[in-house]
Amino acid sequence: MIIVNLDVMLAKRKMSLTELSEKVGITIANLSILKNGRAKAVRFETLDRICAVLECQPGDILEFREEKE
Repeated sequence: MIIVNLDVMLAKRKMSLTELSEKVGITIANLSILKNGRAKAVRFETLDRICAVLECQPGDILEFREEKE
């Protein structure tokens, strides 16, 4: 299971979702879907822009956890 820690990075950078949206060029609605873990996929281009703006690595945003049965 992939966990999205975008909210954690936003808090660390003291940045709002609105500010990230403006800097990355992605709608707030689409970032919200990603942030809330409801996205089915994310483009590398999008991940690249988010990482550039937040000055982080993809692993800072995405985490793999084993699903418990």
